[in-house]
Amino acid sequence: MSKLTKNQKLALEKIEVGKAYTLKEASELLKEITFTKFDASVDVDVRLGVDPRKANQMVRGVVSLPNGTGKQVRVLALCTPDKEAEAKEAGADYVGLDEYIEKIKGGWTDVDVIITMPSIMGKIGALGRVLGPRGLMPNPKSGTVTMEIGKAVQEVKQGKIDFKVDKTGIVHTSIGKISFTPEQIFGNAKEFIQTLIKLKPTVAKGTYIKSIYLSTTMSRGIKVDPKSIDE
Repeated sequence: MSKLTKNQKLALEKIEVGKAYTLKEASELLKEITFTKFDASVDVDVRLGVDPRKANQMVRGVVSLPNGTGKQVRVLALCTPDKEAEAKEAGADYVGLDEYIEKIKGGWTDVDVIITMPSIMGKIGALGRVLGPRGLMPNPKSGTVTMEIGKAVQEVKQGKIDFKVDKTGIVHTSIGKISFTPEQIFGNAKEFIQTLIKLKPTVAKGTYIKSIYLSTTMSRGIKVDPKSIDE
């Protein structure tokens, strides 16, 4: 077993075993226990009291983080020529149609989000094998299949993310960077968790939010008291 580094020991000393912190406390403590030399991502893991195998208990949605994600999001707009100027003005990194469809067929996926129009989904359906495993397939539920191309591009660039519960009942997502202030981390985490609460399936019984952990790319997870979200 490898020995703990000096910074790892300091981090362990700061976290009280078994304690559930308020979301505000966790947002502040996270910065104290992260010692990476790079700007680590801030992650939230929420275990839900749902059975994702049942369609009526699948939790999926989108949220606009008030303080952005801190990431440079590369957006591809697959659209008709009449929408290209709108997409470019909104900040899309790549704009076009057939030439990008051919690139994707060849294995190119150097983007973070793909936004397209309903009329083009027929062409994009054939790209499912490439885009599906990478989570890049446009979806009307996440707002990435729309006639409002410019608006969709702008929202993604400003911090709109989509998420869904995995097969174990956990929703995991990044909600910022460790360079954010504790207030920014708190604001983004609160917005995300409150969105999850609003999406509670009507058929879900018992405790819905079972556990919440806040962490960074290489830090320990900090347990958050679900009751503190509304503070």
